[in-house]
Amino acid sequence: MNSVMTIYAANLIQFPKILDPRGNLTFIEQERHIPFEIARVYWIYDVPGGEQRGGHAFHKQEEVIIALSGSFDVLLDDGNAQKIVHLNRAYHGLFVPKMLWRRMQNFSTNSVAYVIASCGYDEDDYVRDYKKYKSIVRKSE
Repeated sequence: MNSVMTIYAANLIQFPKILDPRGNLTFIEQERHIPFEIARVYWIYDVPGGEQRGGHAFHKQEEVIIALSGSFDVLLDDGNAQKIVHLNRAYHGLFVPKMLWRRMQNFSTNSVAYVIASCGYDEDDYVRDYKKYKSIVRKSE
């Protein structure tokens, strides 16, 4: 059985920011800034106006979502409560634990969402149907 997280388990992580007049630098180190071992990274870009990405939960995978460029909102839903986190800084990442429904929306022009994941791609790890997600959450409470 899955242990269900609440939206309050998701939190912003501030990464180091080295200021320099030639341009700032931010870095991420596995298990120092990211609370899991990194198995995969991917990025989402060229999102047409009004489109959404995500709209699912994961049984096992945890993620850190970063707005490398531009901005977007991440809607988090634990089956009982929702919150929206606005991402617009390349030195902030949103930690999203497993079994939280998440959807990215309101992408600005030329935004880039960079996602650091704890698992490799596995279609069976996805919960893509919200009714099924709600059913899993109720069984785990």
